[in-house]
Order: sequence, then C-alpha cells, then structure tokens
Amino acid sequence: MINMIKKDTTIGLGTAAIGRPQYINIKQESNRYSSLDDFRQKGWETLEKAYQNGIRYFDTAPGYGLAEEVLIKWVKTKNDPTITVATKWGYTYTADFDPKATHHEIKEHSKGKLTEQWETSRELLPYLKMYQIHSATFESGVLDNTLVLQKLFELKQKYDLEIGITTSGDNQLEVLKKALDTEIEDHPLFSIFQVTYNILDQSISKIIDTLKERSKKVIVKEALANGRLFPNNNYPHYQKLYTLLQELANKYGVGIDAIALRFGMDTLTPFKILSGASNKQHIIENLKAETFQLEEVEVKLLQSFRVNPKYYWTERKNLPWN
Repeated sequence: MINMIKKDTTIGLGTAAIGRPQYINIKQESNRYSSLDDFRQKGWETLEKAYQNGIRYFDTAPGYGLAEEVLIKWVKTKNDPTITVATKWGYTYTADFDPKATHHEIKEHSKGKLTEQWETSRELLPYLKMYQIHSATFESGVLDNTLVLQKLFELKQKYDLEIGITTSGDNQLEVLKKALDTEIEDHPLFSIFQVTYNILDQSISKIIDTLKERSKKVIVKEALANGRLFPNNNYPHYQKLYTLLQELANKYGVGIDAIALRFGMDTLTPFKILSGASNKQHIIENLKAETFQLEEVEVKLLQSFRVNPKYYWTERKNLPWN
C-alpha cells in the first residue's frame, strides 16, 4: 500500500457541491451554511485544500450556482501554469438557493446562451483549457446546431481550447458516438468526453477503446452514483454490493468513496475522475483512492453489479434535490 499522494493526481475536483447547496443526490450529511458569504468561503477553502493536496484539475459550470464565480476569483490568486480549468455552458441556475424551488436549473443549448455564458467563463483564462457542452442530448439538438458548433470551433481556434461534451442518460453511448463523428471544416470538433460512469452504470466501457484509439480524453463524473453506493435501507437490492464495498473499504483502510473512485480509475484509466467533494474532509477522503489499487478479482466482483442503463437512470430521476 502506497502512503504518498502524488501531485497532479488523476482525481480532479468537480465544483457543483461548492457552488449550490442542493443537488440530485443522497447526502450522508447536510450542507449547512449561515449565509451566502459563508458558503462562498467554504467553497474557497475546499478549492484551496484540493490544491494543497495535489489536485490541479478543476471542473465547473455556470449552472453550478456560485461555483464558477468562486473559482474565477480563487484561480486569479494563483500563479501556477499546471492548473487546468474546465467549464461548461448550457445550464442556468434558477433555484436562487431555495431548497424548495420547483426548478433548480434550465437547459438551453442555443447560440445565444453560449455567447452569454462565454462572456463570464472567459474570465477563467489563461487557466481555462477545456470548454464543454453541458449534458449534450439528442433532445436539445445541440449536436445538429451548426451555428453553435461553428461558434465552438471559433473559440477553439482563437483561445486554443479543447472542446468537449458531458453526457447523462441511458443513451449517452449513442450521443458519444455522434459527437465522435462531428467535424467542422474537416476537423473533429470534440476531444474531451466527460461521461457518467460508476459501478452501477458501466455502459461507457463499450466505447472506451474507441475513444482512446482516437486520442480522446475521458473524464469520469458521478463515480459515486449520486450517493447510491453508500449503504441505504431504501435500496435493499444493493445490499450485497454494500457489503462488498464495506469489506474492501476495511481492507484498504479507506472509505467507500475511495473504493468507488478507484474502481473508475482501475477499469477505465481515465484522463481524470472527478471528486464531488463539498468540504475539506471529503477532499482528504477522496484522495485516498490514490493510495492503493484494486486486485483483478475485486474489480471483476464490482463489475458484476452493473445494472441496465434504463433502470439506472429511471432510479436516478427519482432522487430528490437535497
């Protein structure tokens, strides 16, 4: 067992949890704060803790409440060219920090929304290296919107950005295939593919070899399946998985979160896998995934708990915002 956490880890920090207190998730603890200034400060401290412990990849979005704003201010205090920032466009945060809000976000994949959100996101330069469509779907029509795709190509050329997509849903495999074949002026547009992948939804494994053969960078999100990998009496059908995860956690002296992250690292070897840490302690616990490697038999056991993507996403849709 290795005891040293390397610098510039495979783990990156996704900032949704430090930008808005509610998300589609099963939380083990409440994300309490006394004021928005207090919430901003906790977000800042989480970013700094991640940085101090070797994380150099930070993923954000305008749809994450205060996250992009806090990250813009924080990164400007650094003078470190090893920092990489990725942001996204296409969602607007609408809950105004009200846990009882009917709608927490609105998706809009128009050229107007792209232009509007870019004006703020560009403040992340020169650390901004990756610009992504936030949750690209067939329904939004964004992969057929030539005005949007041409604008992204122009940004790619002008600012030396890598352009990507993030995917969710039971048909993310098909969306990825379409994105792979998207070209502007005979050049592939997308080089970054941020995908949902975890012990329950392993559908992306079917395309991982193709992505790597084409030199695409794969980034894993939702490695903890929105909290469903933690023991929960509401999910008795996962009891055998919970038992196995706890046994592995005990064996390696880490939390279940680290086992879940390590699974993604060992099975996909992604460019980055995102921690969704909401505080400094979560950062420390998540980074323990860098201190061990699962045995082949353990990986195969965990792989056996995959579920049908339609089942996975139907169950996810029933999760509350909390």
